[in-house]
Amino acid sequence: MQRRNFLQTTALCAVAVSTTGFVHFDGHAYAGDCETTTDILGPFYRPDAPQRNNLIVRGVKGMEVLLRGTVRHKDCTTPYKNAKVELWHCSPDGVYDNTSDEYRFRGTVYCDEQGRYQFLTILPVPYDQGNGQMRPAHFHLLVSAPGYQSLITQLYFTGDPHLKTDEQAASPTARRRILDMGSSADGRKEVVFEVVMTDNLMVEPAVLDRLAGTYVDEKDEKLKTEFFRRDHQLWRKAGTIVYGINLDYIGNNTFSQGGLAPGRSRTYLFEPQEGGAVKMTQTTVEPKAGTMVSVAYRKPEAALKR
Repeated sequence: MQRRNFLQTTALCAVAVSTTGFVHFDGHAYAGDCETTTDILGPFYRPDAPQRNNLIVRGVKGMEVLLRGTVRHKDCTTPYKNAKVELWHCSPDGVYDNTSDEYRFRGTVYCDEQGRYQFLTILPVPYDQGNGQMRPAHFHLLVSAPGYQSLITQLYFTGDPHLKTDEQAASPTARRRILDMGSSADGRKEVVFEVVMTDNLMVEPAVLDRLAGTYVDEKDEKLKTEFFRRDHQLWRKAGTIVYGINLDYIGNNTFSQGGLAPGRSRTYLFEPQEGGAVKMTQTTVEPKAGTMVSVAYRKPEAALKR
């Protein structure tokens, strides 16, 4: 499965806003002393990667690199013991292992008493995403810590010639995820990524365009739902409501509608598909009617025309 088939319309970036109030959007970038950015999971994530910190594959050549860091609570100081950290990236020929029992270049570790984690692997390669645009080399990281929204992010490397021309890497929220490469104690190349968990996530406005558009019901093409971006939030058009309904990002690729009466809820789960389409699952709960689920899709060309 080639990387160029991925992320043409898939990535949703967000900035994790510390409840201490230090993080804010100043009109150009997110500023603060401990913000951490996140994405939604794309189609190349595989759950249940083996618990291991050495991802080197025998016979596969590449520059060895040690990725390490510390996971902390939302106070930006207290280490988070036993946080689950998953790493995945492509092979040197730009392929993700989504099928084999080896789970190549995928692994899971749990933080120690001081919240520390580390992986030994090889540096991934840049790739052509299929439209003449090169994506810079990057790691995917998923950090799960009970009590917080899961952190899903991509890490880039200083000096990569494709950083400036990549929409995601060039985003203001990516600046703290472009990592300098140094040397570890044993002489290997090393990058450090510090993680701060948080309760709430604010979605990066520019990337919300990847989800905005018209979604057509899979059973009835006359039923359509339209989402759009306004004021750094995702909104849904709603009949006679002039300004639409704003949605809150609650993690796990899901947005919810606030302000509903007790016992009622409405959520929207977005799942990027291979080839650029996006699947949207709407779940509505009503006290009398119970739970109702509908599925709609936004075609890939809908995003490309925006």
